[in-house]
Amino acid sequence: MSHVYESYDIVVVGAGHAGCEAALACARLSLHTIMFTISMESVALMACNPNIGGTSKGHLVREIDALGGEMGKNIDKTFIQSKMLNGSKGPAVHSLRAQADKQEYTTSMRKVLENTPNLTLKQAEVVELLTKENRITGVKTYSDGIYPCKAVILCTGTYLKSRCIYGDTVTYTGPNGLMAANYLTESLKSLGIEMYRFKTGTPARVDKRTIDFTKMEKQPGDEKIVPFSFASKPEEIQKEQVPCWLTYTTPKTHEIIRANLDRSPLYSGYITGTGPRYCPSIEDKVVKFADKDRHQVFIEPEGSYTNEMYVAGMSTSLPEDVQVQIYRTVPGMEQVQIVKNAYAIEYDCINPMQLKPTLEFKKIEGLFSGGQFNGSSGYEEAAAQGLIAGINAAMKILGRDPLILDRSEAYIGVLIDDLVTKETHEPYRMMTSRAEYRLILRQDNADLRLTKKGYEIGLIDEKRYQMLLQKERQIEEEINRLNHTMIGANREVQILLKNLQSTPLNTAASLADLIRRPELSYEQLESIDLKRPNLQADIIEQVNINIKYEGYIKRQLRQVEQFKKLENKHIPENINYDDVTSLRKEARQKLQMFKPISIGQASRISGVSPSDISVLMIYLSQHRANKTIKEE
Repeated sequence: MSHVYESYDIVVVGAGHAGCEAALACARLSLHTIMFTISMESVALMACNPNIGGTSKGHLVREIDALGGEMGKNIDKTFIQSKMLNGSKGPAVHSLRAQADKQEYTTSMRKVLENTPNLTLKQAEVVELLTKENRITGVKTYSDGIYPCKAVILCTGTYLKSRCIYGDTVTYTGPNGLMAANYLTESLKSLGIEMYRFKTGTPARVDKRTIDFTKMEKQPGDEKIVPFSFASKPEEIQKEQVPCWLTYTTPKTHEIIRANLDRSPLYSGYITGTGPRYCPSIEDKVVKFADKDRHQVFIEPEGSYTNEMYVAGMSTSLPEDVQVQIYRTVPGMEQVQIVKNAYAIEYDCINPMQLKPTLEFKKIEGLFSGGQFNGSSGYEEAAAQGLIAGINAAMKILGRDPLILDRSEAYIGVLIDDLVTKETHEPYRMMTSRAEYRLILRQDNADLRLTKKGYEIGLIDEKRYQMLLQKERQIEEEINRLNHTMIGANREVQILLKNLQSTPLNTAASLADLIRRPELSYEQLESIDLKRPNLQADIIEQVNINIKYEGYIKRQLRQVEQFKKLENKHIPENINYDDVTSLRKEARQKLQMFKPISIGQASRISGVSPSDISVLMIYLSQHRANKTIKEE
């Protein structure tokens, strides 16, 4: 019997947010790429929340875009509401969030994929990884098709041996009733890959026509819409937006939940997977925050094509009849009809400590992975990993240096470093608090931080790169002009300062000095800045932030210099930690397991103390002097 036998440079397994970014990156770097999906309906599927971005996640989307990824462009084409979160706080925590039209988001991304040269989409289930001497040689599908390749990127999301659960109802499917992938796990285990069992969940979708919005608080989008992609023109994405709505659970909601906890698979022990700490189910919230008499519930549209509304904040795996009861205790939802039941989903994923910072498996050369398969949660975290896995798989095949972003360069660097160095026993979620250098890793400057890297890789074209260089010049020139433009204490200036409730001038000051005052900004000084050039809003934003936070930024840059010193102290691959006799046993075991690439990464491994790092640095210094350790 003959079977399909087709060779490719790269095979991508899975077509979710990670798979899409991985496949596009590889294909755009001129590598012959095939992306397998268990169902074409799962391409860029928003299986849970109908939005992109949010606190810290908006940073990831901006960084994906700056490197040449697609997520930012796609949401700019398909959003129905946009909002800059944390606008009243400092710029480090500003995060863009957009409600998506789910169907349009999927359709738009699929259109891009299907029209990208070098990229083939295939509906088939990959059931086995083919290897020779711990190196990937190809994949095998359920129909016994063989696809030889040079690298494989696993982006299986929540589909491996997945099952959806509410009450005692179980369906052995992936999200939204799509097929599960039931065979690949065994192939992974046979290769010595350590697997975890994680769980996540999603709330019910309800019929818009059965909601009384007069009992809820309207949540409109921003008047001035800011794009996610640095390539999108702000004036071209302005549109009429669809509102979201805010309501709350009630004591009655909590009473019903408590009375039915014995019917929750979360508490009966039927669900064995570990769920996300920072996105708990409503029954989890009621139990763990028993002192609170209400929790926020956001009613969000799933798109302009449907009456389905997403009930954010009420994820649950309670039985169907209990779901109806608790949803109908929420103001405005007294007569609500459920279109799709809420459910929990369990799935197989890996222990991400088995990965290098490139997202290549340490044990198997040419095998990369990204997304929820790596023990993370969220579309944005998935897309970021998929992009990096795709880039590094391509770099490996092309014989070029990998892209490794460190914690001082990007939220993506924080995300990946946390996954590969810290023990993750629950789905990982990105948060601004995880980034030590968040003042310089703002969402507004992601292009200034990363677009040059995207250009060097080959995912950013010449036109966009030249626009970046021009932006850098304009920012530098304007900051220099403001620092050297002196303003006297004349009547016009004093009147302006008084109107702005700012202290009068006693002597001349530069415009930059005035901008540094907490109550003043670049825009407010326009009337006394007679030689001001006509600049775009994004340049003005950078000028304002860089001047106003100059002292804090310089301090953080000094901290980064110290961080870089440890990151640049590389640990050779051929080191034998058993030879470092002064290391504690636990540290030796952890270092041997993780195989960190630098002293900096070693210092972040749980179980490795500062004294262990000192011992290791002395050992490396002595042996390098004696040339007994081969440098990379």
